[in-house]
Amino acid sequence: MKDSCVEMTDTPLDSAIRVLFLGDIVGEPGRKAVISELTGIRQDKAIDFIIVNGENSAGGRGITPRIAIDLLRAGAAVITTGDHVWDQQEIVDYFPTEPRLLRPLNYPAETPGAGSVVLETAKGKIAVMQAQGRTFMQPPLENPFLSVDAEVARLREQGVNVIILDFHAETTSEKIAMGRMLDGKVSLVVGTHTHVQTADDTIFPAGTGYLTDAGMCGPEESVLGRCIESVVWRFQTGMPTRFPVAKGDVKLCGVIVDVDVASGRCLAIDRFVKQVPSQAAE
Repeated sequence: MKDSCVEMTDTPLDSAIRVLFLGDIVGEPGRKAVISELTGIRQDKAIDFIIVNGENSAGGRGITPRIAIDLLRAGAAVITTGDHVWDQQEIVDYFPTEPRLLRPLNYPAETPGAGSVVLETAKGKIAVMQAQGRTFMQPPLENPFLSVDAEVARLREQGVNVIILDFHAETTSEKIAMGRMLDGKVSLVVGTHTHVQTADDTIFPAGTGYLTDAGMCGPEESVLGRCIESVVWRFQTGMPTRFPVAKGDVKLCGVIVDVDVASGRCLAIDRFVKQVPSQAAE
């Protein structure tokens, strides 16, 4: 733990809610590992609320209604997505039926689904938001800084103090800038998309927890969850090829935070990593 963080104990304070956020789930190996491990993680870490990013859970690209249902049944309270959100066509009609599945809020207002949700828990209300960055990202969406700031203000006006943002973006600078802009306004800003967990978990001066990237939940012996040989061949030749999801042991990556329910301040933050042998997820 960093000096700026309160040490995380085995159980959260009575006044705090403990949230687990898991990074991009990659393909069948990642989603099977998450589904098999969530109950145990919840018990071992005394987790109150679970968020997972599922945008690569269907064969490495997008998410299907069936997978979303399986993740929710396994214990996820909210599923976030990202730039691959529409890669599975059947998800478009599913979005209006499931408010706990989020797409980036900086899509146009008429886009199916929503970019935020407020849920009641035993310890109070918690809001989860999703936004997508613009630097090196496709498609280019509305300005996420303006969209997020407006949505946070709306949630605060409704009396929601605990607010979590998944910022799905490519560059570290864009993610850090978002975290700094929101310091004191939200409880946690956690980045997704790059699939590599960063080591900068911290609590900013005004009380917002921050991590540039949560990492992925996918095959460890891989290139961002994909077969090593295919990715290397593409870099060697420049020729197009398929990138199959890799196999083998899975690493689950994310972050755990304790948040004061009354103020919304992050009290403790700790990166989460768990190794899951391939047979354990089958």
